[in-house]
Amino acid sequence: MDAAQLKQVESLCETLYTGASSTSEDGKPITRADAQARLLSLQSSADYIPQCQYILDQSNSQYARLVASNSLTELITIHWNNFTVPQRIDIRNYVLGYLANQGPSLQDFVTVSLIKLVCRITKLGWFDDPAHRDLADDVTKFLQATVDHCILGLKILNQLVDELNIPTSGRTLTQHRKTSVSFRDVCLFKVLQLGLTTLKQLQTRAISANPQQESILGEQSLSLVVRCLNFDFIGTNPDESSEDVGTIQAPTSWRTVLQDPATTELLFDFYAKTDPPRSSKAMEAVILLSSIRRSLFPTDKDRAAFLGRLISGIRELLSNQTGLQHQDNYHQFCRLLGRLKANYQLSELVKAEGYLDWLDLAASFTVQSIRNWQYSTNSIHYLLALWGRLVAAVPYVRPETGARGHVQQLEKQVLLVVETYIESMLGSVETVLRSDGALDDPLLDEGSLKEQLDRLPVICRFQYGPIANILIQKFDPLLNTYRELMSHLGNSATDTAPQDVQNRVAIVEGQLTWLTYIVGTIVGGHSWSAAHMGDGEETIDASLSRRTLQLAQGIDFRLTSSNGAGRADPQLECAMLYYFQNFRRVYMFMWDQVSGSSGSLGGSVVGMMAAKLDSAPSTKQKVYQRMFEHLGMGDHTAVANLIVTKMGNNLKYWPDENDIIGKTLELLHDMAGGYSSSKLLLTLETVRFLAMHHTEDHFPFLSVLANARHRTTFHATLTRLLLSPAGEDKLGVTFEQFLEPIVNTMKQLESLSASDLRSENCRRPLVGVFRDLRGITASLHNRRTYGLLFDILHPNHLSLLNKVADVWHDQPEVVISLLRFLHEFCHNKANRVNFDQSSPNGILLFRATSDVITAYGRRVLATPVPSTTGLDIYKVRYKGMGLALNVMNSALSGNYVCFGVFQLYNDPALDSALDVTLQMALSVPLDDIVAYPKLSKAFYGFVENLFRSHKRTVMALDTSVFMQLMTAVHEGLQSSDATLSSLCANTIDHLATFYFSENGKDKTEVHNFNKHLSSQPNLFSGLTQTLFNLLLFGPPQNHWAVMRPMLSLMLASETSFSSYKDHLLSSQTPENQAKLNEALTNLLADVNRSLDSANRDRFTQKLTAFRVTARSFLTL
Repeated sequence: MDAAQLKQVESLCETLYTGASSTSEDGKPITRADAQARLLSLQSSADYIPQCQYILDQSNSQYARLVASNSLTELITIHWNNFTVPQRIDIRNYVLGYLANQGPSLQDFVTVSLIKLVCRITKLGWFDDPAHRDLADDVTKFLQATVDHCILGLKILNQLVDELNIPTSGRTLTQHRKTSVSFRDVCLFKVLQLGLTTLKQLQTRAISANPQQESILGEQSLSLVVRCLNFDFIGTNPDESSEDVGTIQAPTSWRTVLQDPATTELLFDFYAKTDPPRSSKAMEAVILLSSIRRSLFPTDKDRAAFLGRLISGIRELLSNQTGLQHQDNYHQFCRLLGRLKANYQLSELVKAEGYLDWLDLAASFTVQSIRNWQYSTNSIHYLLALWGRLVAAVPYVRPETGARGHVQQLEKQVLLVVETYIESMLGSVETVLRSDGALDDPLLDEGSLKEQLDRLPVICRFQYGPIANILIQKFDPLLNTYRELMSHLGNSATDTAPQDVQNRVAIVEGQLTWLTYIVGTIVGGHSWSAAHMGDGEETIDASLSRRTLQLAQGIDFRLTSSNGAGRADPQLECAMLYYFQNFRRVYMFMWDQVSGSSGSLGGSVVGMMAAKLDSAPSTKQKVYQRMFEHLGMGDHTAVANLIVTKMGNNLKYWPDENDIIGKTLELLHDMAGGYSSSKLLLTLETVRFLAMHHTEDHFPFLSVLANARHRTTFHATLTRLLLSPAGEDKLGVTFEQFLEPIVNTMKQLESLSASDLRSENCRRPLVGVFRDLRGITASLHNRRTYGLLFDILHPNHLSLLNKVADVWHDQPEVVISLLRFLHEFCHNKANRVNFDQSSPNGILLFRATSDVITAYGRRVLATPVPSTTGLDIYKVRYKGMGLALNVMNSALSGNYVCFGVFQLYNDPALDSALDVTLQMALSVPLDDIVAYPKLSKAFYGFVENLFRSHKRTVMALDTSVFMQLMTAVHEGLQSSDATLSSLCANTIDHLATFYFSENGKDKTEVHNFNKHLSSQPNLFSGLTQTLFNLLLFGPPQNHWAVMRPMLSLMLASETSFSSYKDHLLSSQTPENQAKLNEALTNLLADVNRSLDSANRDRFTQKLTAFRVTARSFLTL
């Protein structure tokens, strides 16, 4: 590279990063994309390494240095085996020297990139030479030089820990762990000590730096300590998305530092004397320190002393409220409190000095946090987790252990915390309303709300009686006020009332929403295990549930009497559904055991067991019955009817509220899915009504186009109930009667001419019919029930599908509903599409499917591809095509059709469907297939099906079309998606197996394939090369997929394998050639010329060993 080329590179970098205009040699302007493409060429070959070094040495442009540094990192990672050990050390020393000389003057982004390069070389060469393992010692020189060099040194150490902790793509997990473990044993402790030493020097003012430098040094040192403690010591790959720290498995050799009081003191001191982000990092380090494994401490006394120091530090911070005014500090401190009990047993905490004092301060802090909920929404659940963990451990600690009266103190504080929580959340409703949109409503933050509600049951049940009294004292006056307001409003809608009344209603409904959520989560926390069943807790559940159910009745009465005008707040309705869901889970699973219905089982074994249960109720049954007696709202059937009636009215009167409809149907679906609750539903009048009147006239939500998805769920649930044992008898409706409204709609639509069928009035009925049928079909799980639907639809009604596909092909909404139903109808799940041996139904089903796909495909292919920019081509065109391919995949692989029959009787159904589907598939550009994941899975699934079962059709294609398919397979084979590469590998395996087993036979398919091969002789060699390159140089997630076709491909074309072997050997050094020859000899030893499964398995094992061996020395 010369000065002119360097100037050109700098110009391209300016264009890429700043958008500055530049021109190419021929005077044309260069866009950012062009600049990026040109600069990426620096990463294409190891030959560009000298050019990158030249740019670093000669250029003054920070952007050019960044590009050179990034390119070097990429080149060294990819071409690692191309360098000798001395060359690797030279490059590393060059970059370290460059950082030492130029580092302080470089921009941060360049420094970070160069540091990453040094650390990547160190990681990849860790076992090559001791010099790589001495990087921490080399960096010590940086720490002892100027302050700027010290900052650089800390940045290098931070990146080094990250690099050695996080797997690099392209390297196996085994290689990563081997390097990571060695780094942990040789270097990591030294790095931790360097971080702590720098902190001590900052604390004692041993480093003379300006305030800004001090701040950076502190932040980098604390980050280093956090990274060292967060290291994956034992290869557990912790979930980084989780905020909850696991146990820190620090090595025993770290004991002296971690156990040293000075370490804890140093971190607490840093927290107290600095501002975020340093103080919050210091607190994060304390959290990690508090999570160290128990066995690190030699004795319980040492561990107790360590805990004592932690509790003492926390008490001091709480007493002085140190740094808690900062949001970051506050959040980390809440995490520390939540973490403390997770890592220490309550029996250890109560013995710690000052435990009671700590408990009081923690309670005061929690109370203060909850009262200021608007600043701490995301942190409250950590504090609730602390109290939950404390109370959950009480049964396992003797009352006389540790501090006197600790249980009574905990009871007192828990009561205070819960009471504050209830009052604050109720108070938040008015605060949010008065803020006029300035404050976020905590009820709308679903994530945070769920976190808090999940923690409450354990805490509340610790002092259930007193806490329930608090809830009742809040609930009763609110319920009375709400009744008064509702009687005042009468049947008119809330928003027609004066503004002050509307505000009062909003506040009361908001507060009732909170109480309903809280009661719902507490009732849902009831435990049926003997160890946790509190004596008499079911009566408290009943007392709270009675009020919630009375509220539900009140809301429902107003809703029905006003014919849907007097609706409550949607949030309150959602809270009610949450309560129902929890009540269902806990108190609706024993209906069949305590109801008299089991007597009808007569003299069967089940009947005798049921009679035995009736004669001597178990403890669970007694608790269950006591609950409903105390509830005072009738037996379980009456309560279930109340709940289901409320759900029915939700479906009737909330048609436009998607959230309420969705949650109501989810609850109904869950109830229908439970063994006992589904039996209970069958006895209810409301469910009978739903089964008999599942039409838009009775349930307007079905007519809202946005609810089309919910129609499917609704009908799937009702069908599940109807087809359950004795379902038709109990609901008083047969399957045919249930389908009658849908069949009638289909008859009306069938009677229309093609032009009338295309009218806009038919859109909604068509979408509705197909959505409903899809839901019904999804609930058919056996041969009998599937046969019922098939007999109803065939032969009279399946012709409608064909007509709709023809006239509505260009309207995604209609055609996608149709294709989704057809996909479900063709899908042979649980072998349900299984007709009698003499039945033609399988063939008739395929014919009907073929008609629909052919009609749709021909119309789509005749329609020009939309060229309008901004139009969603996937929704308009590709989504339907993908679904059509999926329908064919289900039909072709369903195993219910003997496809040879079609050719035998000259029936064009199969050939037409395959021909049109293939044309559709090939009409989509390959780039678009790859761009849309659902489309690509459907496409490659179809191609795999063709090569597996329809080779006659594939081989009969024109060579150009056949090669278009193979090009697509070749491309898909290299996909990063394991499913796609697996489908493509299977396709190649089918092809190679066919050629190996059939070649030389006088068959039309073989002659056709030989014709393709003669015009494209490199087909097998290209596939062999790609497969072996993927195996040897590709990402590890793909190698299992690509192994399957290798044996069949090698046997089908031995010359292809030989030529690849020669090519690979010629690209290696003489030393590597000998190693490679030996590896290939081992690979081919004991492999027979057959494709039986034992031989395939043996060869696959050998391929794995070959891959590991070859990757250790091969150069690209």
